[in-house]
Amino acid sequence: MLEDQPRDPQAPKGRPTPKRNEAQRRTRATVPTDRKAAGKQAREARRAEMAKQREALAGGDERYLPVRDKGPVRKFVRDYVDSRYRVAEFFLPLAVVILVLSMIQNTQLRNLSLLLWMVVIVLIVVDSVITTILLRKQLRKRFPDKNLRGAVAYALMRTLQMRRLRLPKPMVKRGVKL
Repeated sequence: MLEDQPRDPQAPKGRPTPKRNEAQRRTRATVPTDRKAAGKQAREARRAEMAKQREALAGGDERYLPVRDKGPVRKFVRDYVDSRYRVAEFFLPLAVVILVLSMIQNTQLRNLSLLLWMVVIVLIVVDSVITTILLRKQLRKRFPDKNLRGAVAYALMRTLQMRRLRLPKPMVKRGVKL
């Protein structure tokens, strides 16, 4: 029946476009008139959105990730960082060990702890510089026409987190060639 009728070129969806006041009337119907109810509805919507983001961060679902983590460039950066051991990811456990060594009343252990602090910091800086150089080269090669702004900083911040605590969760195993 509907196929027999010619379509109106002014109504490409098969029906006329609603007038402005009709469209506004439809949207207003879903908003509660009471301010408390509107606030409650907004909180529930925000809570649901945050739950989706938490699940996406845990599972890696690209659709619901926060804007900071979306896109092919950020996914590559995450995989690049997660594919190797990084010195910075061991900073917190090493810091605890060094702190305990510095509290012992032995002068030699205190001197050792100061030396360890210096070695750890130098290793983190060297590893970060190497990671920056190699990552920039890979990004320019793989994404020549994409916006790469902030990608290296994103990678360096990710290296500072222990692998278990990284969000979104690592999706590649260590040693994987990218």
